Amino acid sequence: TRLAASEITGQDGKAGIIEKYFSLSQTDTTCLKDIGLYPEEMRVGDDILCLHTLSDVEDLPGKVGTDTRFEKLSTDRSDCRLSFAAPVGVLLSCNHVYNQFIFIDDHAENLKNFEQTARNMQSLSRYSRANQVNKEWIDEYLNEAHSKGLVSVRCHCNVMAWSDDREELKRIRNDVGSQLALMECKPRHNTVDTPTLFWAGIPGNEADFPAEESFYTFLGQALCLFVEETNYKSSLSPFGIKMVDRVSGRPLHIDISDLPMKKGITTNRNKFILGPSGSGKSFFTNHMVRQYYEQGAHVLLVDTGNSYLGLSQLIHNRTHGEDGIYFTYTNENPIAFNPFYVEDGVFDIEKKESIKTLILTLWKRDDEAPKRSEEVALSNAVSAYIELTGKDRSVTPCFNTFYEFVRDDYRRQLEQKNVREKDFDIDNFLNVLEPYYRGGEYDYLLNSDKELDLLHKRFIVFELDNIKDHKILFPVTTIIIMEAFINKMRKLKGIRKLILIEEAWKAIASANMADYIRYLYKTVRKYFGEAIVVTQEIEDIISSPIVKESIINNSDCKILLDQRKYLNKFNSIQNLLGLTDKERSRILSINMANHPGRKYKEVFFSLGGTQSAVYATEVSLEEYYTFTTEESEKMELFALADKLGGNLELAIKRLAESKRNPQSSTT
Repeated sequence: TRLAASEITGQDGKAGIIEKYFSLSQTDTTCLKDIGLYPEEMRVGDDILCLHTLSDVEDLPGKVGTDTRFEKLSTDRSDCRLSFAAPVGVLLSCNHVYNQFIFIDDHAENLKNFEQTARNMQSLSRYSRANQVNKEWIDEYLNEAHSKGLVSVRCHCNVMAWSDDREELKRIRNDVGSQLALMECKPRHNTVDTPTLFWAGIPGNEADFPAEESFYTFLGQALCLFVEETNYKSSLSPFGIKMVDRVSGRPLHIDISDLPMKKGITTNRNKFILGPSGSGKSFFTNHMVRQYYEQGAHVLLVDTGNSYLGLSQLIHNRTHGEDGIYFTYTNENPIAFNPFYVEDGVFDIEKKESIKTLILTLWKRDDEAPKRSEEVALSNAVSAYIELTGKDRSVTPCFNTFYEFVRDDYRRQLEQKNVREKDFDIDNFLNVLEPYYRGGEYDYLLNSDKELDLLHKRFIVFELDNIKDHKILFPVTTIIIMEAFINKMRKLKGIRKLILIEEAWKAIASANMADYIRYLYKTVRKYFGEAIVVTQEIEDIISSPIVKESIINNSDCKILLDQRKYLNKFNSIQNLLGLTDKERSRILSINMANHPGRKYKEVFFSLGGTQSAVYATEVSLEEYYTFTTEESEKMELFALADKLGGNLELAIKRLAESKRNPQSSTT
């Protein structure tokens, strides 16, 4: 896109591209620097410039292309394609500017001049064989231009790098030369023309370019020398999360929720996260929800592996017990709920549907689809019961009174309507649901006399590891938590809400739950919320149509971590998630060429299927020990916290400092 005048010249508080060029800085608060245009060297402030040029055909490779395979990030099943000039673009790890000039002169006049030169060479060929060779080269150029209709242009490229340290500059000079050699170009360190070419490179000042520094080629070939990749930039959105540029390690602020919706890239804020064990999945989600929490969001997590214990306890300590609530399901303290409780007494269609779905889940097995007549009968029962509670205030809305209503009043209604047993077997219904009725094994689950207090707590974790293999408690408890979250969403207007469901989503991925999941996603979007589902088992998402229809199709942001474990099955993942070949190559490049001196894991983001990028999760040691799921590290941290009187934050600081400085003590 064409730059606006303010972007070129700058405005109050914001530097333009010319000011940035003169100061060799990308920041908006550039300061004026003296520029020394000396024949032997050029300086901008304290920085000394060195220049490598491509200004002669002899320095160019035998052939160029629009892109090339980048081996470091490619596998035998995927190609990572970068532009031909990428080695002197983002892959050159020093401060530099890559200037690319194309001069589109009068094409016909150019060819006419070449024709004249060819004739001159022909006439001089008897004096030197070199003239004959030159004539043949010119003829070949003219033949290409005429036969293929190619546009004759002049081109020049240069790499301008700088440093304020002369020793560092020597290393940079070698690095630039090496990167040019990767393009099969002949590195030419230009020590004479640096001031001239710097001056010509001022945006808008290309007319001062010295013509002798350019070479003739065709437009297509000249464009191959352009760099297509750019460095990632921080989002201008006030909301977002901090990630890291995978190449440079530079911190970035990215918005994967609000800005994409405003731009129409996505239609919801929901996210689907896929990463095998050990890929850094829990680490990334900890990193993400911490930043959501710090920006005022209400966060609710359903976990099955104590992944968020450290972060929850840290928040709990910091808020003096007011927040960072950690619910663990135990027999002594089970998670209970009342699905028939509505604070304002109004049951909308969505609330009725959620009650119906919950009861249907209790009644039918996962592989047992309800008949249409059963769905109608159950829906009528729920509606009639809700109507009764509205008229008769002596009836306390809860599962016990609903069960009694179906057993007594609704049975009579069915008899009056002559509903046959095969259409709705009420005795079977009551028998299956009896464990949840007064005196039953699970009578506490749906008859709570108090609501789960989720309204005023901003960071809540439900740890369900104890019941994750229980076929009854696990799905019901998960639904209870989700329903409680939806009630919370309805009450908190204009506040961001987030529910993140780890492997617990499998408890609700049944045919009977499909409508409920769709209802959850629809409601979440309506009330400024985000539903995030996290999984690591690839078989679960491949084999479950419910996941695709209800979860993936309703999640416009897809986040994938290292998928090399699933390389043989990645075609299925690609088809399921609707990934392009370019996105596939990006995903399979994750963690392929990590910097050995940095500790991080890379993450792939796809927004609406139209924008995608790979970032890195790189955090401080303090954050690392807060988020870690490594058992030995967690034990070391909590043991130190116990020594310090339960002060987890101080324990994290001490442990991190001891790792930075092994001589220091953690006691």
